[in-house]
Amino acid sequence: MSSPDPQVHAPHDAENRPEHGESAEGVRRPRNQAARGPVIAVTGAASGVGAALVARLAASDEVKQVVAIDERRGECAAAQWHVLDVRDPAIAERLRGADVVVHLALDLDLETDPAARTAYNVRGTQTVLTAAAAAGVHRVVLCTSAMVYGALPDNDIPLSEDSELRATAEATGVGDLLEIERLGRRAPRAHPGLNVTVVRPAVLVGGTDTALTRYFESPRLLVVAGSRPTWQFCHVEDLVSALEYAALEKAEGELAVGCEGWLEQEEVEELSGIRRMELPSAVALGAAARLHRIGLTPSPAGDLAYTMHPWVVSVSGLHAAGWRPRWTNEEVLAELLQEVAGRHTVAGRRLGRKDATAAGAAGATVALLGAAA
Repeated sequence: MSSPDPQVHAPHDAENRPEHGESAEGVRRPRNQAARGPVIAVTGAASGVGAALVARLAASDEVKQVVAIDERRGECAAAQWHVLDVRDPAIAERLRGADVVVHLALDLDLETDPAARTAYNVRGTQTVLTAAAAAGVHRVVLCTSAMVYGALPDNDIPLSEDSELRATAEATGVGDLLEIERLGRRAPRAHPGLNVTVVRPAVLVGGTDTALTRYFESPRLLVVAGSRPTWQFCHVEDLVSALEYAALEKAEGELAVGCEGWLEQEEVEELSGIRRMELPSAVALGAAARLHRIGLTPSPAGDLAYTMHPWVVSVSGLHAAGWRPRWTNEEVLAELLQEVAGRHTVAGRRLGRKDATAAGAAGATVALLGAAA
């Protein structure tokens, strides 16, 4: 997904994990100057998930060298930096000598123009896959989302990692992710010898801003009557450790990543202390579509499906490789609530504190949804 802004540092290994919030430097081991591990390139390396992964790989004695690529230079001095746009074909030269590329240069910002976002995401992925093959890279790791499975009332709980991808392009960025997955499946056929691994996180938390994290910024949790919401989270630290597994070739294929199990809507409401506002499906979906169409909210109606129907996933692929999540759903939800404290979102639209106070956030939600419907 789009890289969150904070510099998140994941714990280095299961035996020597820092406490929540402790940086990777707290467990940094001396680098072996003669390391025989792979050379790993990371795109989108200057911020968010990319920056956290670069810091983690640079601290690992299993990695020979980290090549960091972004449109600006990041903070990790141990990495070899190249400043360029991932859509630039010149990236092929920067990837020469790399064994693995982890492609994290994606734009999934809610406020980005959808056409520009798609052009960047799809062209960037095409260029990176083609450049990696030309440079002799043997593995590319792509990061999409478990949203590609789709949120549907008849989904298995949990979905297996090899389940059919039944999502549509109606939710924010999901069309881009489906196209990225298609490019990833096609690449090994077009470029024999190139292996592509896909990592699909559940609801990502830890400096992120998505339609799903904004759901918890509302004064009431919108529940569509007759739906069965289920929630599975993925902390950014766990995503980074899963990406490291994929980059070090400890796991491959299609890998879902998230906390163990899931939370029912009633559990989320009890843990969060936020009460629900239940609306008929026609009212909620109609209002969401109209609000988006007239430009009042950044999220299309398709985003609402992911708060209505189950899309939790099994993480059996990573489990088989020995990976385990460090965070639980309850812990990630608690961190998310801390992050969004003080923010006011009505129907997916951020309000200033003055707006929210004047309108009365609960009343504004009802007014916006009801009136628009």
